[in-house]
Amino acid sequence: MNLDRITQPYFEIFPGDLSGNPQQRQTPQMVFSTVKIVGFEKPELIVFNEKLAQEIGLGEIENQDDLNFLNASALPENIKTYSTAYAGHQFGNWAGQLGDGRAIFAGEITNENGKKTELQWKGAGATPYSRHADGRAVLRSSVREYLMSEAMHHLGIPTTRALSLSLSGEQVVRDMLYDGHAAYEKGAVMMRTAPSFLRFGHFELLSAQKETATLQKLADFAIKNYFAEIDESSSTKYAEFFQKISDLTADMIVEWYRVGFVHGVMNTDNMSILGLTIDYGPFSFLDEYHLNFTPNTTDLPGRRYAFGNQAKIAQWNLWQLANALYPLIKDEQQLEETLNNFNERFWQKHDEMMAKKFGFNELLDEDAAFFTEAQQLMQDLSLDYTLFFKQLETYTEESDSKLHFESVFYHSITTENREKLNVFLGKYLERLEKNSISKEESLELMQKTNPKFILRNYLLFECINELNEGKKDLLNKLQHALENPYKEIYPEFSVKRPSFYDGQTGSSTLSCSS
Repeated sequence: MNLDRITQPYFEIFPGDLSGNPQQRQTPQMVFSTVKIVGFEKPELIVFNEKLAQEIGLGEIENQDDLNFLNASALPENIKTYSTAYAGHQFGNWAGQLGDGRAIFAGEITNENGKKTELQWKGAGATPYSRHADGRAVLRSSVREYLMSEAMHHLGIPTTRALSLSLSGEQVVRDMLYDGHAAYEKGAVMMRTAPSFLRFGHFELLSAQKETATLQKLADFAIKNYFAEIDESSSTKYAEFFQKISDLTADMIVEWYRVGFVHGVMNTDNMSILGLTIDYGPFSFLDEYHLNFTPNTTDLPGRRYAFGNQAKIAQWNLWQLANALYPLIKDEQQLEETLNNFNERFWQKHDEMMAKKFGFNELLDEDAAFFTEAQQLMQDLSLDYTLFFKQLETYTEESDSKLHFESVFYHSITTENREKLNVFLGKYLERLEKNSISKEESLELMQKTNPKFILRNYLLFECINELNEGKKDLLNKLQHALENPYKEIYPEFSVKRPSFYDGQTGSSTLSCSS
């Protein structure tokens, strides 16, 4: 591995606490704090993403030093580890300083094409921002993040990515549902990557502390490194910066709706300025379609972060970022215009996406009402979101609707509901006739938009159970399937959630720490 290529640009640019003190505390005026990794004594590498390692310029595992690096056991002298400080609104409430509680940065690597990637461990030890926690991670949550972040990438959705996953060799105590039933679990550490892990919360913290000079320095750093299209000398660069973040956020949420992804905990500290899906906790793909679905037990009963609320919450989060950036932009009207335009961009992109899901090559005036009717139908009939579109691809006038969609229903279908389905399918076939492309081209459009495989929570649950027993067969199959989500590699994965898993803790119900 090219470990000598890893650098720490934050050390040269931003104020930091260089004491190396891991004591959990406030670090005012500091963007980062130095901190050491645990140095696990008996770790075991489970999986390594060699293709990603090659892409980012890190290369393949060549020796024990490389393994020590991935496993957070020991590091070369050139790598100075640190964690960053940020704040956030959690469930709508200001939480103050938060920071990287389980994440420790190795730094940044640049590949041969000049592309920069940040590297960080999750679960490698306590930091000043661990908030009375131990900075460790468990196998359960680490497997979920490793596989889901890679699944999202292969679905074509902006996301952080996973480089490696290891058993730490430790036992870690966790209360999975925060209900007083703590238990020992296998500890794990993973390494994840992103062009940048900068969050809305990094800017919120500096603004709240009235560190305007550092806030400006951080914004300038982000513009220079991640938004090359913005003129650094322009007087409107910070307003353009906010506009770009707003656009990227809207586009990301549209992609979530395309595949039925529910993040589960869209706090401002879990929002990336690059529109990346970040911090995989109590996430889930939809099984049965329901706008009010949340996989997060901590989000009950309010369901602030339910599937149907994600665009609204994204806009709310952008309002908080706008407040944080106001000292730089100083144009309330411009900020309000950007925020108000979020809805227009989101719904335009959303309807264009929905059109592709149904195989329509262009939007017609009638389509908005059609999409609303489709969503209501899927919800009323408890249809599996992914499988409904899979079956729709092969539906024709000659098809028996009951037999064709039998595998899609989560509940027995009544005569009345079957009639509702038939009426809708009739409207769908009529709408298809208005396409200006062939039926073959329409099918191709659907096949590129609608995945055949999604990483359902029950599959992750089974995979975690197998790994706890030392088995990797399902892990390997899931990796193959998620790398080819628009093909039916394993038909046994393209089925609705088995009823056995209805309400299963760790499958249907998860907490923020999951």
